[in-house]
Order: sequence, then structure tokens, then C-alpha cells
Amino acid sequence: MAFRLGVDVGGTFTDILLVNEDTGQTHRYKTSSTPQDQSVGVLYGIQQVCAAAGVDPSEVKDVLHGTTVATNAILEQKGARVGLVTTRGFRQVLQIARSFVPGGLAGWIIWPKPEPLADLEDTVEVTERVSTTGEVLTELDEDDVRRQLAKLRNNGVEALSICLINAYANGEHEARIAGIAAEELPGIPVSRSSVVLPELREYERAITTVANAYVQGQVSGYVRSLDEQLTGAGMDAQLSILRSDGGLVSGAVAADNPVSLLLSGPAGGVTGAAWAAEQAGYTDFLTFDMGGTSTDVALVQNLQPRIGRETTVGDLTVRATSVDVRTVGAGGGSIAHVPPLTQALRVGPQSAGAAPGPASYGRGGTEPTVTDANVVLGYLPAELAGGEIGLDTEAAAAAVKTIADATGLNDVQRAAEGIVHIVNENMFGALKLVSTQQGFDPRDFALVAFGGAGPLHANALGKLTGAWPVIIPPSPGVLSAYGDATTSLRDEAARTLVRPFSDFTDSELAGLLDELAATARESLLAAGLGEEDLTVGYSADVRYHGQGFEIPVPLDYAAFAAGAGAGFAGLRTAFDAEHSRLFSFLLDNEHELVTVRATVNGPHPEVASITLESGGEDPSAAERTRTSLFVDGETVGAVVYDRNRLLAGNIVPGPAIIAEMDSTTLVLPGHAATVHPHGSLLIRPADSKE
Repeated sequence: MAFRLGVDVGGTFTDILLVNEDTGQTHRYKTSSTPQDQSVGVLYGIQQVCAAAGVDPSEVKDVLHGTTVATNAILEQKGARVGLVTTRGFRQVLQIARSFVPGGLAGWIIWPKPEPLADLEDTVEVTERVSTTGEVLTELDEDDVRRQLAKLRNNGVEALSICLINAYANGEHEARIAGIAAEELPGIPVSRSSVVLPELREYERAITTVANAYVQGQVSGYVRSLDEQLTGAGMDAQLSILRSDGGLVSGAVAADNPVSLLLSGPAGGVTGAAWAAEQAGYTDFLTFDMGGTSTDVALVQNLQPRIGRETTVGDLTVRATSVDVRTVGAGGGSIAHVPPLTQALRVGPQSAGAAPGPASYGRGGTEPTVTDANVVLGYLPAELAGGEIGLDTEAAAAAVKTIADATGLNDVQRAAEGIVHIVNENMFGALKLVSTQQGFDPRDFALVAFGGAGPLHANALGKLTGAWPVIIPPSPGVLSAYGDATTSLRDEAARTLVRPFSDFTDSELAGLLDELAATARESLLAAGLGEEDLTVGYSADVRYHGQGFEIPVPLDYAAFAAGAGAGFAGLRTAFDAEHSRLFSFLLDNEHELVTVRATVNGPHPEVASITLESGGEDPSAAERTRTSLFVDGETVGAVVYDRNRLLAGNIVPGPAIIAEMDSTTLVLPGHAATVHPHGSLLIRPADSKE
């Protein structure tokens, strides 16, 4: 038998999912993350899940991994010292940046401008120039290149990025500089903009290339270390890393292009949510992934997540394809505090993380967190993560009491409820960013909730958004790992054109798309896939002539290949429809084709769906115990159910708690959870007619 592993590393927990490829049977394990070296927690979790399943590690053939190594390097500012080589006259490209300041009116007064990832003293200029069409206007002065690289060597740079003007149109000068750097700076990793992002706009191309170099050392070291540890544990497995756009790349490709991994972890959750929603019969939904440190949300239509062309982590925004995920610092470990000046309760973004963790974990934490508030309210069982973490109710109450005293409530339960209400509002704000702010009514969508803490807050988020049903997938605490284990290899190739539609015929563009598809296929074929395994999708960034931005639109390759003019006619219609949806107006200006890209996907792994035995509406056979909850300012009686014993068709009325190894679901009064035949819980208002 062959097995594959999905591995998702979060700020607090590392989730492992073992999948039997022959039967579809799964085994899961949840362990504390090891921020000092993520591979330690990953390897421990793999060993534990294999032991629990009675599987020899040598039987695992694929390890599919969503990682936050690149993300953490950016957030913690622990990347390499990067040298930047650019064209003479453009040394301050990172310092000038874009004239955009976040925040509302007068936001610039209190906004500290982030420091560039490559210091000005580590930025050098070389003599060369290429036109926007790729014509060499000034030959590269190689002697000058050697002199400038010597300066960077003396500065002690640890990585090199090369971003020359218009290199997207002709990357020969960048390639030659990289060759010289191999002689002058031996052993230093090199990132070239013509490889990392061969697209228009110098600042975006420069910051993306520098970010790639900034994290490359840590990512390549992590991939190499994990690969060695897997081999040392007796596993001859192929290691693949999840990209920000939800596709997989081999470990080697990921190490060379780590900027594409900045949203690796959240992308796995969206992929897993799409699988769960499809099983439950829903195609349009919001995703709500609440872990110990943060919450990630996204919007999915017709089972396809919205894909953006930018990735934002902290203060850094780079041009890299990613699932349109928004993140807020709201998780189970988010710390509640009362600033002395305002005396107003705040929750997060600071987190207790995995060490020491919430006060209730009994590991030395004393600050009040969202988890502690849930313990005080009675929403959590005595143990988490299958018994790995026992909860100390007295420590939780003592921590939350500091909030009760600081706010003058003098009631621990009311203070705890205040913490929960505020964190729910914070997450509601994130959901509005991907729905109402982009022209979507959340009431038209279901809400898929997962992560270790997501099901605990999901019912409340359903009430705030009006998104019903709230879907709690099977094994929600490890759904991101499930997404990692069930996604496919992916790569893409792009080319910037910046030309009006009238400059092309349909057949000319079809020829260009064929070239891009061939380039994107290379890494997947090198990974051992055959041509028959690959599928190709196409898209274009389009704008009206004179606009300073473009909108990504899907391309119908068949229409262009037919060569009868239908391709550009359809592209024009699709762009106008998306422009109207986003901005409510159209222009008469000519349409311009800015960038075209081809995305190649490998086969999607099949996993057998869960099918529960039918059991009627009565859930009493799954009853574990009875308890008391504090809800809406009063104490109410509730039933605790064992999710593993619930059957298809069971209806669990609120108030209730549904407990399982990796997560806990709270059903509020006035609501009910119906068990779907494929294992999901569907929560709706009790008076719902559905």
C-alpha cells in the first residue's frame, strides 16, 4: 500500500494527516509547533501519526507540506542581508516605492514607513540599458559589474538580487551578472527579476525579487533539513511544498522561488474547504480558518477561490499569484488587554503562541487569551488535541479576572464573554473585506469554518454575516493538512506585452500561449508527470488604454486557437463585465493586453469521501455528558456530544457542544446542527425552513 502525508504548520499547532491512497482512509495527529525549528514538530507529528496508524514510515511516498517559514522570516525580519543590483540611475527604486499610505484621513501622520528589505548601502548600479521591447541600448559593462559586486562582498551581503530596467523584455544582462556573481560572490544565492517576475513595473518587480532573495536562504535550508530528516527516519518520500496560489511545487523548485510560498499555509485551508463544501453540496462559500495565532478568510465561487496577483504579509506587498486570503491577528491564543489610556478592551494581535500558550495550557502562560475566555464560559472540554493538552480552568479564570478588574466588570464570565464578542467582531471585519467590500453579499454564501478554533466561533460568525449554513467539515482542525494532501502540482509562466488588442490576431496570441504553456510544463515533467497528466489554464491582465492598473481575466484558449476573431471579442466582453462589477462603469477607451500567463496543473489526487451510517434525527446515542454554558449573559444547560458517534441525519439542537480530537464545535441557543451523510455539520437557525 502507498500513503501520502499532508502537513500544515501553524503558529500554535502542527497538523498531520495520513492518507491511504488505496482506500482513502485517513489518520490525523495534532501537535504543538516548534517555532525555533519547524522541522522538529513536523517530524515528531509524522512519527506519531504513522505509529498510531500502524504504518511503517517507508510506506509514505509523498509529503505535501504547507509551511510558514517564508512568512515568518518576513514578519520577524529574520531574513538574509540582501544586495541589490540595478541599472544606473535607479538605485533608490525601493526607497521611492509607491506613493500609497494605508489608513484613513491623516493616516500618514502616524504611519511609520517600513524599511526596505535591501538597504541603500547594499544597493549598487551597473552600466547597461534595455528598451521596453528588449532591444539593447547600452551594452553591459562587465568590469563595472565586478567592481560593484566587490562592494557588496565587502559589505557582507548574504544573498543577491538582480533587477535591471526592462529586464522582463530581455533578461540576458541579468543572466550575465548572475554568472559573474558566481565568480565574485561564490556560494551566495542569486535571484533574478527576469526569472522571479518577468512582468512590467520596476518597483513591484524589484521588491518581489528582493523578497525572494531575503527568504531564500531560510527556505532552502529548511527544505534541505526536512528532506534529510525524512530520509533519516526511513522515508524515501517526494517532498512538495504548497504555493500561495494553492498548487504544489517540488521542494527544489520551492527553494529557488520562495516568494511564491508566502501564503502557503492559508492556501491549503481554502483547498480543503472547497473539498468539504463540494461534499456537502455547496459551491459558493466563505472560508473561516481560525487557528491559535491568526484567522484567515477567503471567498470561493463555483468551487474556485478568487486568485489575486499580489501577496501581502505584514507591511510587505509583493507581486506573486496567491489565493485572495485576508488575515487578522485573531486566534485562540490572541491576548486580551486593556490599554491604560482608553480603558477599552482589546483582543490581539499579540498572541501567546505555542510557548507558553494560553494560561489554561498550564505551561507558564499568565496573560488572558481567547482560549482562556472560552474555558471560563464552559465552551471547551477538559482536554485538547486528543489529550495532548489538558486545560486548567482555575488558571484560565485567574487570567480573565485581570480583564474583569481592569474594565470594572468585576464578573469573570462577563469579561470572558466580552473577549469572545470582540474577537468575533474582528473576524467579521475580515470576512467583510472579502465579501461586501468586493461587491458580494455574504448572505448569498455558506460559511465553511475550520482550524482548531474555527468551529467554536463559527455559529456566532454565521449570525453576524447571515451566511447559512455554517459548514463544519470532518476533522476541521486538520483541514489545512487535508488540503495539502489533496492538491496537485502547479506551475505558471507569464509574459508582459502592453499592447492594444488591435495589434494581435487570435492565432498570434494562441501561438504565444502555446509557448508559455510549454515553459510552465517543464517543472511538472521534471517531477515525473507525463504530458497526459497535465491540464492548462490561461489568463490575461487587461486594462483600458490610459489606466494605471489592470484586471485579471480568464482566457478561452479554444476561441483564440480557432483564429476567427472570437477570442478577443470574448476577452473584451469578460473584461467589461468584471470592470462593471468592480467599479460600476465602463469606458470607451481601447482595451490593452498587459500580461498573459499559462498555468499548468497536474492530476488532482482522489480521496474517498466519508459516508456515515444513517441514524434518524435523534442524536442521543452520541451524548457524552451534560454541562453548563454562559451565553448572552446567563447560564444555560447544554449537552456535550461525541462527534465520532453522530450519524447521518442526526439533528443536534443548541445549546450544545460537539467534541472531537482536533476541534470543538459550539451550537448556540436557537440553532441546530444537522449531520450530513458525508460527515459535515450544517448549522442553521432552528426556525430555518431548509
